[in-house]
Amino acid sequence: MCTNKVETVSGLALPCLLSLLRCEEGQSGPTYESLQQVFDRKPLRPSVNLSTPTITNISFTLYAILGVNEKAQILTTFLWLRLYWFHEFLIWDPEACDDVTKISLPVKELWTPDIIVYEFVDDDVSQACPYVYVNHTGHIRYDRMLRLVSACNLEIFSFPFDIQNCSFTFGSYMHTIKDVRVSPALSFKEMTEYSKRYLQASGEWELVVILGEGSILNFGIDQWDIITFWVVIKRRPILYVVNLIIPSSFLMIIDILSFYLPPHSVDRASFKMTLILGYTVFLLIMNDLLPSTANGTPLIGIYFSVCLALMVISLLETVLITSVLHHNSMKYREVPRWVREFVFGFLGKIVCYSFPEDPFANPPVKREPNPWVTPSSESTSSQQTTNSSGTVTLDVPELRQISEDLRDMHSYLSVLRRQDQLQDQWCHVGYILDLLLFRIYLLIITGYALVIICMWCIWMEK
Repeated sequence: MCTNKVETVSGLALPCLLSLLRCEEGQSGPTYESLQQVFDRKPLRPSVNLSTPTITNISFTLYAILGVNEKAQILTTFLWLRLYWFHEFLIWDPEACDDVTKISLPVKELWTPDIIVYEFVDDDVSQACPYVYVNHTGHIRYDRMLRLVSACNLEIFSFPFDIQNCSFTFGSYMHTIKDVRVSPALSFKEMTEYSKRYLQASGEWELVVILGEGSILNFGIDQWDIITFWVVIKRRPILYVVNLIIPSSFLMIIDILSFYLPPHSVDRASFKMTLILGYTVFLLIMNDLLPSTANGTPLIGIYFSVCLALMVISLLETVLITSVLHHNSMKYREVPRWVREFVFGFLGKIVCYSFPEDPFANPPVKREPNPWVTPSSESTSSQQTTNSSGTVTLDVPELRQISEDLRDMHSYLSVLRRQDQLQDQWCHVGYILDLLLFRIYLLIITGYALVIICMWCIWMEK
């Protein structure tokens, strides 16, 4: 016991109210009897003046990021937690105790601050350290491993380029601000550097920074001193870029290249339907890689949905062009005048469509002379008759039948030529519409890709 109001122990001025642990000659460290007296005071907070709060310093090292459950909004981490506090009854003079300045004591025999993590949502299955280190000045260091399962508001909109900000709030569960105060033991920069150095099992996540701020929690008429750490982690997107975005982009490029297939070919529509089926199977297989949560849909999910919708629109465009090329042309209908003016006169110039020849020009009709009619001066046969025009007609029944058959063939060929001309006109209408819709489709895909990339970049910057 001290007799003066202030006693000096190894250069440290201590108030007289503090009692020193006894040391005996020939024994290293405080005696067992003096330590037992401290152990008997375990239920009481180690403060001579109970109006003076016990200050607890907190620091941790993020050793591993074990998992992120987006659906349950849970972050699982592994921390090396370190607590410091001052025990006013564990002080001794190292000069009298064989220069012993630090000893280890069982933690179950000492009072410990009831520091908890407010976001903890699971049972604590961490392995507890049974001992603490006690300095001769009464400062205690308690190290323990903590498997922390904490609630975290996970924002997955920018998946897989998302950055999560999860909070760890440390504070006393029972003692108010009048009894226990908390503060960081290290600077946040040092905690970030140590965590990045020792971070082992991070998987697809990497640590960005650890920030913190002390505050006071008001609940009813009482107040608790708390300190909040914000652990900012970033997802490594390479796995999802290789397995999701690149294959989807390849399928979209193939869909764009399918426009170069002949629009009047049935293989083009069947190819697009096969492509849509393959894209659907791809989404079903890759569904396990996408995060699922009730808070919102990730941007990449919207990206896949829009890509599938664009493929369906591409198929509908093919059906439309096929209908124009086959349905109208097979009926051998004349192209309406307004379609000529709008499609050939306006849309054709927009898409810079070049016509090999005028599809609406009527082919010249050559009037061939009747081979069975000859001038009257060239024949004097008795089977010749002279008509009023002065020409002589061969009056042979077989030749007359042949002449009628040739006229029918000529009429049939004229009809076929007219049908081919109408089909050619409708083909040009389909080609122009196909080229126009292809360019519109290409612009939509390009604009959509730029919007998605910009949104991801803006989100990453934030």
